[in-house]
Amino acid sequence: MLRKKYLTLMLLTLGLFMQVEAQEELDKQVHPDFQQIMDSAGLHGILLVADFQGSRLYSNDFSPAEQGQLPASTFKIPHSLIALDLGIVEDATTVFPWEGEERAMSQWERDLTFRQAFHLSCVPCYQGIARQIGVERMRDYLSRLDYGQMDVRADNLDQFWLRGQSRISPMEQVGFLRRLYQGELKLAPETLSTFREMMVIEESGDYRLSGKTGWSVDQGVDNGWFVGYLEKGGAVYFFASNLAPGPAVSDADFLQARKGVTMEALQVLGFL
Repeated sequence: MLRKKYLTLMLLTLGLFMQVEAQEELDKQVHPDFQQIMDSAGLHGILLVADFQGSRLYSNDFSPAEQGQLPASTFKIPHSLIALDLGIVEDATTVFPWEGEERAMSQWERDLTFRQAFHLSCVPCYQGIARQIGVERMRDYLSRLDYGQMDVRADNLDQFWLRGQSRISPMEQVGFLRRLYQGELKLAPETLSTFREMMVIEESGDYRLSGKTGWSVDQGVDNGWFVGYLEKGGAVYFFASNLAPGPAVSDADFLQARKGVTMEALQVLGFL
């Protein structure tokens, strides 16, 4: 019995060591152009790009890469996966009917397919999904997906990703996206394939871009995201931008800038 316990402990230690060693093998490179891109847009925060094939991480500043933030609407990625896996939503064409009530954004005031609700960040649509999932199933799935540190309770079930103590870091976002892309999440294969197609934002002859924006304002703190991955020429590059607007940046400009500065970063790296 003692020998068996000892061997188990050794294997766990070896596995942990290999994970740490793999992380340390990633070459972290501070790219000066990233900071210039953000300064020009009047933003502050972090641009993080991962080239796992080249074993490299690129950023303007790696110190915030491990710092957790509210996931905001980037949570619609695991949220959608859970809804599909449970059968709450059948596929990307499932319609969320609008009952005529006033909503915070006019673009939500119409019937929306699941794909549209995802890309338009329809908060009421996903709040309804959260209530159907329920606290216990939400916690169970988030544990299985190893998605950040989400604070899920009965009294915040339909808003825990927008305000409160839930946190995920840019590095955790990139790790989760990599597992999603490689099919390593503990979900049905049909769930993964359906969602990966739904997540596509742009597609051309040269590349395919998949991702999700997010923006939360909790206790006066702006927290913006653009996370996803770029497929080009047989390679895939993962990114997680966590940004906030400077005082001169309007809300309308910030909505566009989250994706814009990320695309510029991918361009200066020669990936796009």
